[in-house]
Amino acid sequence: MGTPKIIGIVLLIVGILLLFFGYQASQSMGEQLAETVTGRFSDETMWYIIGGVAAVVAGAFLAFFKK
Repeated sequence: MGTPKIIGIVLLIVGILLLFFGYQASQSMGEQLAETVTGRFSDETMWYIIGGVAAVVAGAFLAFFKK
């Protein structure tokens, strides 16, 4: 197993964790109230979700498509 595959797997795990934390943050009572009032999630929650998606995409590319 090469270095890019290992880095890809680590990025996949980190991305999944970030998405999980972003989802948990978006489901909190305070975040739901803020989203109801403002129409959007807080910046912190959005960064968790954006970072998670980016890490999952990069990790999947490195782990499965990079040779």
